[in-house]
Amino acid sequence: MSDQMDIGSNSLTSSAKTSNSLATKITAVLSTSFSDTEFREALALLDHQGWANDAKNRRRIRINRQKAVIDSNGIVIDNFSRVSEQLHRVRSILETLKAEYEDIKTQVALAQSEMSPTLCEAASLLETREEVSVKQGVLSAFKEYFLLSEPELVALTSTAEPVDERFFEALSKARKISKDCEILLGLQQQTFGLDLMEQTSKHINFGFQKLYKWTQREFKTLNLENPQMNTSIRQALRVLAEQPSLFQSCLSFFAETRERILSEAFHTALTGITSHGVNDASIKPIDIAAHDMLRYVGDMLAWVHSATVSEREALEVLFISEGEELAKGLRKGRDAEIWRLVADDDDKVREFDALGALNDLVDRDVAGVTRLVRQRVEQVVRANEEILPAYKLATLLSFYGLTFEKLLGSASFLYECIHGLEAQAFRQFRSLLKDNIATMQTGSENIPVNLSPPLFFNDALDQLDAIMHTYDSSLSSTDAREDEVQSILADALEPFIYACNNMARSMTPLEAAIFTINFNIAVSKCLTKFEFAKKRVEQIRCNIQEAFASIVQSQLEFFRVQSGLEYLFNSINDTRSDDGSSLDEDMLTKASQQLDEFLPSALMDAIDRVKYVQDTTLARQMTEEAAGLFCKEFEKLEQEIDSRDSNSTVSNVAALRSQFPRTSTEIRVLLS
Repeated sequence: MSDQMDIGSNSLTSSAKTSNSLATKITAVLSTSFSDTEFREALALLDHQGWANDAKNRRRIRINRQKAVIDSNGIVIDNFSRVSEQLHRVRSILETLKAEYEDIKTQVALAQSEMSPTLCEAASLLETREEVSVKQGVLSAFKEYFLLSEPELVALTSTAEPVDERFFEALSKARKISKDCEILLGLQQQTFGLDLMEQTSKHINFGFQKLYKWTQREFKTLNLENPQMNTSIRQALRVLAEQPSLFQSCLSFFAETRERILSEAFHTALTGITSHGVNDASIKPIDIAAHDMLRYVGDMLAWVHSATVSEREALEVLFISEGEELAKGLRKGRDAEIWRLVADDDDKVREFDALGALNDLVDRDVAGVTRLVRQRVEQVVRANEEILPAYKLATLLSFYGLTFEKLLGSASFLYECIHGLEAQAFRQFRSLLKDNIATMQTGSENIPVNLSPPLFFNDALDQLDAIMHTYDSSLSSTDAREDEVQSILADALEPFIYACNNMARSMTPLEAAIFTINFNIAVSKCLTKFEFAKKRVEQIRCNIQEAFASIVQSQLEFFRVQSGLEYLFNSINDTRSDDGSSLDEDMLTKASQQLDEFLPSALMDAIDRVKYVQDTTLARQMTEEAAGLFCKEFEKLEQEIDSRDSNSTVSNVAALRSQFPRTSTEIRVLLS
């Protein structure tokens, strides 16, 4: 019973397990996705076998698959057996190789033990060779950097070799070596650096001396007409600038050479004879025009100006285009000089001025010519005895003075010389004027009958007119013209005006006023043509106005006295007179009779008094103005009579008015 129960329970258990296993398989099958790669490959493999999908084949699938696996494993085992055989063969080969390797190793160890001393010695030799090679390279570089080669030394110091590009390259290298020797002085062994610096300095000094002498020789052979600076000379001067003393010496030598050449050329231009004593037919000597003072001096100054301009243009190539380089060189040279090292810190060395140096050198070049010009012009100035040419000469020198000032500056010797000659010419001009004034005024006591300006005054005005025209055409700044004109007038006009004023003091007031108007009008006509003399013209017009007023007053007195009304005019104007005491019948009757006699010819007589006034319009104007004043006073007299009569009896009024019948209207008509 119990056994049956056990069997039943086992059956149930087995049935349950089978059911669970089937469920698991079913679950696994159902959970397998066709997208699974392995599953798809398995299906593809089954399809590749070409089995039909029937119950028989499905039952044989496992058996066939297991057989296929067994067959495959057999093939693998066969292949591995062949591999094993090959491995055994390889092992035997490796053992053979190992034996041979050990044999070779033994031989190599033996050879190494025998070659070791040789290899050590070879390594030591190679190391020594490397050190020697490095030292040889350092020595070569040192020689190349700190020593001049034989060709470079010859090019630098030998006077037989030309000054060319090789010379300048050698000099540049030597100067660089001298500067770089300071590096060697910083090492422990300074002897070599000092010796090398001393040797290099000697070479540099020889090079500068060679360059200095060569430059002097080149200056002698420059084209006399157009001394252009070629490339080598310009480079030489740039290099010499670092030796200021040699540079200045070269410039001084050049200036002396050019001064001598230009002086000889100027002498040839003056005389037509060359420095060798040969007549040059192509040159028209300036001395031929010595009789014509202005042309003679003008030709000399024009030659000097042309030579100065040519000299400046020739040297501008050096001092303008190379100015910066020269300034750097001079600055560097000054800083290296011993005196500069011990100089006071506050002592500032003036910077190199290229334009100033150019002007200074050109000025030194023409210094000899300048001295010759000064001698000859001084002779001309002293020999001249005529006023107008003296002034023209002074203005000519003034023109060239301004020209040379713009060209070379006010500090140049040439400008100072011309300026001094100008001052000398003006002194001679003033001296001649003073002498001329004394000569002209010798017969000045003879006053012209027609009160016109005296002959000497007219001559002075003609002379002044020529001087003013000369000044008007001269070169002068606008700001300075007023002062310069005042100076000219003070010398050439004022003394004559003063003489005429002295002459007028001996005349009657009317004649003096007429004379004053006449000579002032003459002066005004002379100066009005010149704009720069307008200030003095205004003063002349003021003088004319003063004389005009004096003549008007004289004409008024003439009208008052000759008309017989002066006493009556004075009576009514005198506030201290008593009422009507001066206006009695007898006085009015007498005054009326004299007035009637005067009026017909009054205007003509008055005009005749000023007939010597050379401006007739002005003379008539003065007379008419005096007549107008006379009419105004007559109106006052008429009003006074009417006023007195209005306070009197009727019979008395009729008596006063009958004694003095003239009215102011009648007077104006008769004097107009």
